[in-house]
Amino acid sequence: MEQSSSAGPVQIVSITEDHKFVLDEKNLKAILYHKRAQGKKISLVSIAGDFRKGKSFMLDFFLRYLRAKNHKDWIGKDYEPLKGFDWRGGAARHTTGMIMWSEPFLMSLPNGEEIAVLLMDTQGTFDSNSTVFENAFIFALTLLVSSVTVYNIMHNLQEDNLQHLSFFAEYGVLAIDAYHTSPFQQLTFLVRDWQFEYETPYGFEGGEEILTNRLQIRPNQHRDLELVRSRLHQCFRKVNCFLMPHPGLKVTNRRDFDGRLEDIEKDFKTQLQAFIPELFRLDNTNFVKEVNGEEITSTQLFEYFRTYCAVFASGDLPSPKAMLEATAEANNLAAKAVSKEFYMRAMEQHCGGDRPYIHPNQLDVLHQEVRRQAIEKFRCARKMGGEQMSQNYQQELENEITRWIISTKMFKIYSIFACPSTERIAERKHRE
Repeated sequence: MEQSSSAGPVQIVSITEDHKFVLDEKNLKAILYHKRAQGKKISLVSIAGDFRKGKSFMLDFFLRYLRAKNHKDWIGKDYEPLKGFDWRGGAARHTTGMIMWSEPFLMSLPNGEEIAVLLMDTQGTFDSNSTVFENAFIFALTLLVSSVTVYNIMHNLQEDNLQHLSFFAEYGVLAIDAYHTSPFQQLTFLVRDWQFEYETPYGFEGGEEILTNRLQIRPNQHRDLELVRSRLHQCFRKVNCFLMPHPGLKVTNRRDFDGRLEDIEKDFKTQLQAFIPELFRLDNTNFVKEVNGEEITSTQLFEYFRTYCAVFASGDLPSPKAMLEATAEANNLAAKAVSKEFYMRAMEQHCGGDRPYIHPNQLDVLHQEVRRQAIEKFRCARKMGGEQMSQNYQQELENEITRWIISTKMFKIYSIFACPSTERIAERKHRE
């Protein structure tokens, strides 16, 4: 299925004047409940890092690759402007909050299963308008909801880049202790404008060399530095690094540059073609989003977004323990949402508005069986937070199902009297 002509970037998280974040649930739901994504497992590839370092520019090449559907000439024609996520040169911040492409891309895993792939752009951190909380929120939410996070940095992988991960390393250790699984999937350091190609080559090969060197634990190293390094590989299932050359002076110095390949240096284009297909490899076990070792659907991801944004709503950075509790809550909410969705779809197939009349007795029998299946689905889902939390959310599920069936029965009774001909004939036939 092709992308529609109206597909484009959509704001899902915005920032208020008093530096608070607002989740646009309507926009997010339109994406995650899109007909391409509904019921499918999800991959969310995002990019984060300092402001004005070419994140949106790079993301548009991701977009071009996905649009081309693995075609060998995906990078495009020399004269084609680069379109998609908004980007521009200059010193001022451009992207604010968090932006997601409005329509998922469908890709097939090696086993033939179709998944929905989403792209997310994020506000650049550490500009003159950002607070410490804003920077932490953007980075935290990005890591928590993404399956693959590209950490975009300039020139070199430095100590402050690693220190930004220290909060998440502490959260990760708590998650591993509680649930015995790494909470984060893939972190890819993308080092832009690498200047030392004569010492360390471009690409993943050079990146691995730099990463190994930077993450090495040395004698007499400060305890905090040692902890970040030892925990990083624990918390992320995969950490890698790619060294990218400078795109050329036409890209950085010309006001009228619009992304045409003819204005970009050959080395940069060569490395793009090495980096992006590898990032979207479908045999990568970290490509599909997982929580607590379970691959999740778009419906579940929506609940995680809502819960994580709520825990940051106070304007203070939550403790790692609070983040773990929020993850457990979101995990149960997601299991409830999937089970309720299963119930609703099954019932709609038999007694939806366009279906033939069904007698209340038959409706009761159908309801009891589908309800049993939905509750069993909830019970079988891998859940966090302990038995009591699970029981509370199961009770919520049962209550919501009960409310739905009561309202459906009332509607059916009303229909018999409002449109008596068809329904009463069916009622007589049932009695006969």
